[in-house]
Amino acid sequence: MWVFAVESGHVPGMDLTGYSVHATDGTVGSVDRQSEGSPFEHLVVDTGMWVFGKSLVIPAGLVTSIDRTARVIQVACTKATVKGAPVFERDHDTRDPVYLGGLSTYYTSLVTTS
Repeated sequence: MWVFAVESGHVPGMDLTGYSVHATDGTVGSVDRQSEGSPFEHLVVDTGMWVFGKSLVIPAGLVTSIDRTARVIQVACTKATVKGAPVFERDHDTRDPVYLGGLSTYYTSLVTTS
């Protein structure tokens, strides 16, 4: 869940800032920042006005492909799935094992029930 899959096209050290993030049913937003090399690799995605200007955290394991030319990241979930994830409120959340555990439980439950 928390590591980029080899088949995603991710290369360690790759800066994904500004890449557009697409769910299976449309655009989610753009990458504001990323965490790489930690036990909990993830993207922080700025949704713009789609979810009232909030940022969302998407675990790296949901990334299915990265198109460097188009600067697009495809994730294996719907916009509603991303929108329904536990709320990201502050930068500290991305280092909080309780928050990250809640995200893991949320996304894992959706993957196993789909």
